[in-house]
Amino acid sequence: MGLFNNYQYGSGIPKYTQKKKGLALFFDLFFRKFWSITGLNLLFSIFCLPVFVGFLLFGYMNNTELLLGLLIVLGLIFAVTIGPAIAGMTKVMRLFLIERHSFIARDFFRGFKENFKKASIIGIIDIVTALSAYASYNVYPYCAIKYENDLFYIPMVFAFSVVLVIFVMNYYIFLMMTATDLSLKNLIKNSFALAFVSFKSNILTTIFVFVFAFLMFVILIYYPPLFLILIPAFPTALVWFIVCFNSYPVIQKYVINPYYENIGENNPELSSSVDAVDEETIFEDMGGKEKPIEKRKKNKGKRIS
Repeated sequence: MGLFNNYQYGSGIPKYTQKKKGLALFFDLFFRKFWSITGLNLLFSIFCLPVFVGFLLFGYMNNTELLLGLLIVLGLIFAVTIGPAIAGMTKVMRLFLIERHSFIARDFFRGFKENFKKASIIGIIDIVTALSAYASYNVYPYCAIKYENDLFYIPMVFAFSVVLVIFVMNYYIFLMMTATDLSLKNLIKNSFALAFVSFKSNILTTIFVFVFAFLMFVILIYYPPLFLILIPAFPTALVWFIVCFNSYPVIQKYVINPYYENIGENNPELSSSVDAVDEETIFEDMGGKEKPIEKRKKNKGKRIS
């Protein structure tokens, strides 16, 4: 029993502890939720399968008509479901950030189902935006060279500026979708405003996203097997975790907190150990306040049998 007798008695865990902030909070959440983030990425990857299957079919099928039909079907499935999948992932991420318990699969599919209509529309808008950016990149430079007129670069710059704004709006629209009951119109309006209100944070987040995407592209080009291993494991959920971590405090400040202030209540998401309101209680949690328990001395007297 010597192993167990070495237990060190001490004070309990304090009920009210200082909440971490900034990078300390980020790494604390990340390491505590690492395997949950990995599982969440795996769930999200299921809804990306139409894209991977489409690439495989494009590379190996010779029947052009059948290939086109299958690609259209897969494209429609992806377009309709990718938005709700992001909403499901966002719902779980939000629970991580406000430190509420989450059952990953249950909450993912609940977020998927609850926001299906709104998220599908946003997902389709995002896909159209991405295709528009690709078209702009190919069309305007070609026209500038062909007609020897650099003015064609002006609409390209404008198109990419619009694409960038819509891209940043996604940092907020899915978080507000899962945290509030705002209409689609108000979601778009608020996310557009927040894209400019927190400009510095949005720029830093965008730089990280593009750098991370570039690294994954390099891995895809030079180490395809490693890329195939990583894709189901963590990249998308990790990037989205960072996006949500940077963006949700902005939503709390400009959207959620003002709502509770208008109704005269405190935002329950911000209730932390140091901000908790003292209430009259019968019993008080003395964690961290009690004195350490001293070990009892062994009785060396005679034992009565």
